[in-house]
Amino acid sequence: QLNYKGENSSSDSEQLLAVRSEASQRNGRCSLDTKTVEDFRWRLKYFFMNPCEKYRARGRKPWKLMIQILKIAITTIQLVSFGLSNEMMVTFKDENLMTFRNLFLKGYKDHRHGSLSLYTKRDVNEHIHYIINRYTNLQNLTVGNLAYELINGDYTPLTLCQVFYRNSTIDPENDTFDIDPHIDKDCISIHPMQSLSNNTLATHPNFSLDFRRLLSVNIYLTLKTINLQTVRHHELPDCYDFHIVIIFDNRAHSGKIKVDIENDVRIYECSDWNVEGTSGKNDYLLLSFDSVVILACFASLILCIRSVIHGIQLQFEFNIFFHAYYNKTVSWSDRMEFVNGWYMLIIVSDIMTITGSVLKIGIQTKFLTNYDVCSILLGTATMLVWVGVIRYLSFFKKYNILILTLRAALPNVFRFCVCAAMIYLGYCFCGWIVLGPYHDKHHQKDKEPVSQLQAFIAECIDQPESGRYQITDESTCCMFSRGCFG
Repeated sequence: QLNYKGENSSSDSEQLLAVRSEASQRNGRCSLDTKTVEDFRWRLKYFFMNPCEKYRARGRKPWKLMIQILKIAITTIQLVSFGLSNEMMVTFKDENLMTFRNLFLKGYKDHRHGSLSLYTKRDVNEHIHYIINRYTNLQNLTVGNLAYELINGDYTPLTLCQVFYRNSTIDPENDTFDIDPHIDKDCISIHPMQSLSNNTLATHPNFSLDFRRLLSVNIYLTLKTINLQTVRHHELPDCYDFHIVIIFDNRAHSGKIKVDIENDVRIYECSDWNVEGTSGKNDYLLLSFDSVVILACFASLILCIRSVIHGIQLQFEFNIFFHAYYNKTVSWSDRMEFVNGWYMLIIVSDIMTITGSVLKIGIQTKFLTNYDVCSILLGTATMLVWVGVIRYLSFFKKYNILILTLRAALPNVFRFCVCAAMIYLGYCFCGWIVLGPYHDKHHQKDKEPVSQLQAFIAECIDQPESGRYQITDESTCCMFSRGCFG
């Protein structure tokens, strides 16, 4: 058993200072009582023991170890539960974006991942009219739960804007131009219930497209929908506002106008909802589970902060003792041994888990919609919890050898990565300026390249069981020899 009586750190520091000031100096050293030195040595040895050794020494239960094991289980379960909800949200947004592209972009296909391009004035005007007509007849076209935004009894109109140079005179034939780089913007509004003929834009007094000055045509519209698929997973559906921007990009003035859709999503609680046959029991269970996670992480946070503070206090005591007994200054490397980096890792993990759990509760109760922030916090915190378990693996001899090897090799590995990064960055910049404009990835956005052989074979659509493959190689060879080589 240790003879440590449990005096607090401040009294121990005062005792060491008193001994140092009252003791007589001999050869640059301070004579300390042998029992004081041995007691302090026992305190230091006990501080650096692992939980199992502390339990054998004083019967102290490893609470931090047990809480960390509990945290691994509950934080992982929490992450999986939230991940399923986050996946449904992301999938719903992506599928709606694909729906908008197919609804409003003329000739767009699902397999096309690149932007749509237009090359003639007629195509641009027809495409703009196509988008407006599809928007005004949306309720008769879509198979989803899309609806117009209604504010104070009025539907939010579609806004058609063109962005152009204020003034320009361009004459490529004579190699002359006169341009005012200031940018102006002109917009008109079209309500959902308003019919539009093909000549409405052309006759509008304030809207006509001057392609020599035109930078872009932007079409703004807002659509609303409800994510009903969460009902199957016992979660209340969210309401979505999709703020859509259809962009006709002519900034390059190369004769090619790129067309694409961007959207900004706002997720919020529906104002009036009712799900029959639900009692809200699952919601209470999830909220209770999140509360348990918060309590466990808070207990872990308190214990780790207490251990860090105790280590810092013991560091100061050791510095005073070492200077008094040996008349030497403690190096920073020795001081840093009192600061446990694993505890700092757990503290960061606990703070992130608590914050993410609070956000998750707000999302489940429909007060918040910060899915991305919550996923970052919970994901990073769970990763740190699992990494923190490595500390406890070091208590086993074979695992400790591996961990010590990694710790010793880490500085050299980091130096190697820095040197390799310099070579890699230099190659990247060189390759970007030399090879980038001519790279073939630009030609693979729509589909993978196919050789002439594969293209020829792909024209055959007969299935293996069709019986068409009973022809022998000899007959095929004879056919070519007679028909082509006579």
